[in-house]
Amino acid sequence: MTTPPSFLGLPDRLADGKIPRAVIFGVGHGSSYPGKDGSSHAGAAAAIRAASQEDAGLVEHWDFDLGGPLFAGQPVCCIDVGDIPTSPQDNDGNRARIERATREILARPSVPILIGGDDSVPIPFLAGFAGHGPIWIVQIDAHVDWRDERDGERYGYSSPMRRASEMAHVAGMIQVGLRSVGSARVEEIEAARRYGSRFVTAREVHAEGVEAALRHLPQGARVVITLDCDGLDPGIMPGVAARTPGGLSYTQVIDLIAGIGQRAEIVGFDLVELYPPADVDGLSALTAARLVVNAIGAIVRQG
Repeated sequence: MTTPPSFLGLPDRLADGKIPRAVIFGVGHGSSYPGKDGSSHAGAAAAIRAASQEDAGLVEHWDFDLGGPLFAGQPVCCIDVGDIPTSPQDNDGNRARIERATREILARPSVPILIGGDDSVPIPFLAGFAGHGPIWIVQIDAHVDWRDERDGERYGYSSPMRRASEMAHVAGMIQVGLRSVGSARVEEIEAARRYGSRFVTAREVHAEGVEAALRHLPQGARVVITLDCDGLDPGIMPGVAARTPGGLSYTQVIDLIAGIGQRAEIVGFDLVELYPPADVDGLSALTAARLVVNAIGAIVRQG
């Protein structure tokens, strides 16, 4: 059996038992709604890893997104430990495994980077930061994701920010890239505002730049970035289940990631909602892979 390639060809451990700065892991399934199994997103991690292979031999080259090589001239300090086992409809089991994997990475201590799965996956990922707070969440998404429940399921892809707001270790959240219509009804918007979530629409970012979001982030905060691929414009990220015109550009998103790394401390990163069946010529997977590279570069440069 052929072993699938790792992200950027990274190792699964560092030599001499060194603690990695960041640890990548993939997830196929989260918490599905009745009658749906989420398998349409299950191939996302593999697609992102495959798209990264063109750059696998170039990590020591100059990266103009980062202003230098990926690891800033230092030895490789990031690893890819592969996918954790998940199964369709095993909602409780999937959440437990995702949360446990996150806690194990934080205990090293390293920065966890999760790739793949639908937008239910961030719920256990964020839950894994209990004991490592307080954290701020910066969500990049077209939707606010504040549904309390859907078809009796409270941990599905419409609810990650609602569930995060209930976590004692979450100090606040900034939701960036919001636009058009989606899952949010009036009561969900009102609940998010009562909590104190900062809404930053895509139009505000287009008009004012990423400072429209960064100004809400306390200096020195510990931040988890959760990136739903539909936060980007479908012209560069067509491989999503809910294409919504007017989204953020690639440059705006990497500027936001870099700005968070300079203003605060990125302690976790997830990229979800890549929908490979809707991708066009691998463009979405390639863009997603580059976003993960930028997240690694920002984490490495935090000092």
